[in-house]
Amino acid sequence: MLKLHYNLERVSMSLVVAIIGVASIGGIVEIAPLFTIDETVEIPEDMRPHTPLELAGREIYMREGCYACHSQMIRRLADERDRYGPYSLAAESAYDHPMLWGSKRTGPDLARVGGKYSDAWHVAHLIDPRAVVPASIMPAYSWLAATPLDVSTLNRHLATLARLGVPYNEDMIEHAAHDALAQARPDSNAAAGVAQRYGEDVALRPFDGDPAQVTEMDALVAYLQSLGALTRAAWDQFEDEDEDEDEDE
Repeated sequence: MLKLHYNLERVSMSLVVAIIGVASIGGIVEIAPLFTIDETVEIPEDMRPHTPLELAGREIYMREGCYACHSQMIRRLADERDRYGPYSLAAESAYDHPMLWGSKRTGPDLARVGGKYSDAWHVAHLIDPRAVVPASIMPAYSWLAATPLDVSTLNRHLATLARLGVPYNEDMIEHAAHDALAQARPDSNAAAGVAQRYGEDVALRPFDGDPAQVTEMDALVAYLQSLGALTRAAWDQFEDEDEDEDEDE
């Protein structure tokens, strides 16, 4: 083996070919399964896509680099399940483009943060993180509460995602901008349309506490509250596995 390696080092082109060959094997192993992902990832029956407001919040989340410090991937480790809840399923991110699982955790994982804290907690945390978590090193995002949400491109955003396989229909695409504003204004005439298009379980409320205007804070909090709440699949599987473990004992 050492002699073979020595001979490869003496002939640079052979070494280059060998490196490409070894790298190709790793690439094939990682890339090939992606061609069968439609068959291997089953979409849960109760899975819904993000509402336009949540989708706008996701864009703000990416724009501000939140994904660099917070993962959205709970591993199958006992301590992670104890802290965060059921491990992440590929199906939960089937409609995410790009998906934000990640592995860097300067802050806690957010895969199941939806419903864990109140809207007011999220708003206070984003405005002044240390007022809520004294040891936090997260920067403040107070300007989000004073920045009106731009909804002008949401219909095109939904149309693009629809072409990628996200189940947005023409009605959802046409009303995207109105639905984004209406979700944060539950008393508006358009709020009923949001529930009709995305389901009765969709949250309709002023997420930043002020229904007078819809801000980027509304959108980001709406997105955070949706994480882990788009389907019950992970929780159902978690409960089934716990029952199997109890039976084995």
